[in-house]
Amino acid sequence: MSEFKNVTIEKAANVYFDGNVTSRTVLFEDGTRKTLGIMMPGDYEFDTSVKELMEITAGDLDVKLPGSEDWQNFTAGDTFEVEANEIFYLKENTLTDYCCSYL
Repeated sequence: MSEFKNVTIEKAANVYFDGNVTSRTVLFEDGTRKTLGIMMPGDYEFDTSVKELMEITAGDLDVKLPGSEDWQNFTAGDTFEVEANEIFYLKENTLTDYCCSYL
């Protein structure tokens, strides 16, 4: 899906890691939530409170998912999921554009 219709966008940005990661929250009529964001090159650690689906729309990053010792590369068009209450690690190789769905 390349666009969302009939949504509410929260005005305030979500800003992390001294502004190197930013996103905006998109709320849907059915109560679901997504964030659309940008990550600058760098290394980041994130935790989840609910299951997340990350869709990479542009960029190049390496991801270390929970329970894995290996890094996996993701680029535009790729997706990955992280279960609730987990920690995962990102190495942003380039500026990365993403959509995160909270499941």
